[in-house]
Amino acid sequence: MTSVKLPKIALGAWAWGNDGTFGNNFTKESLKPIFDIAMANCLNLWDTAYAYGMGTSEKVLASFLKEVPRNSYLVSDKFTPQCINSSMKNPMSDMIEMQLKLMELDHFDIYWIHNVVDAPKWTEELAKYFEGKENIPLLGVSNHNLEEIKQAQKILNEHGLKLSAVQNHFSLINRSSEHSGILNYCKENNIYFFAYMVLEQGALTGNYDTKHPMPEGSARAQTYNPVMDKIEILNISLKKLADKYNVKVAQIPVAWAIAKGTLPIIGVTKPSHVEDAIKASNISLTADETSELEKLAESLGINAIRFWEKEMK
Repeated sequence: MTSVKLPKIALGAWAWGNDGTFGNNFTKESLKPIFDIAMANCLNLWDTAYAYGMGTSEKVLASFLKEVPRNSYLVSDKFTPQCINSSMKNPMSDMIEMQLKLMELDHFDIYWIHNVVDAPKWTEELAKYFEGKENIPLLGVSNHNLEEIKQAQKILNEHGLKLSAVQNHFSLINRSSEHSGILNYCKENNIYFFAYMVLEQGALTGNYDTKHPMPEGSARAQTYNPVMDKIEILNISLKKLADKYNVKVAQIPVAWAIAKGTLPIIGVTKPSHVEDAIKASNISLTADETSELEKLAESLGINAIRFWEKEMK
């Protein structure tokens, strides 16, 4: 089993896939400075998936990684059942080996079952693939509820492997992984909990409000613009805390996620996003500040569950 030291924050390359979720105007030239700043500041854990632009995100990231030593970074990648094609005789091994070739790597540091579509079957296949191998990555599941997490853990244990990570949508306006007991279960079982969409795709950054909604044409605009009046209320409170700590609004939800014992994945499309992540990792919110933010967010009643997800119960 690979032993790795994880940073406080992972950097997400979902947007790098140019799949329309965040727009589709990201180029290698615009993304390279982001990579360079992150690596210079020891934010070296990169989260990607073949599903992010059908290999586009992986290829862009790979073009940067090949310029630095392999032991200087960590790669988190995923098996997405929906990306299987008819040419794959052995989908699990074919997918993993295709991704490794695509990224010019000999191993991943973390590897996930991306969602719950036929998850027990694919977890079994994942276990068979890695059983007995050297250089086994941390193995994780994403978008799983507590029952499904326990099921995956049992399958891996039967093959002498360990469930090391869970990755779910978790933010101030989507705490279902906490309410359902997943966070506590992970802590009790020494499982890393990765929190994705902590900033709700930019909604909790203070950059948008009712007068300045998200640009139309992206999936996130369809989700957040209709409830921007409520998001605006939360962002006002986030701004007060940001002013207290002399940081940007975006750094407070990230600091909150770290305070909850999670490892947030921050999508990065600008150098400033990395700079924000660096500062956020150094903020320690008080228990009262954390509690007040959560109470306000709960009172707003925003449904942030996206179309590929479910409420964790």
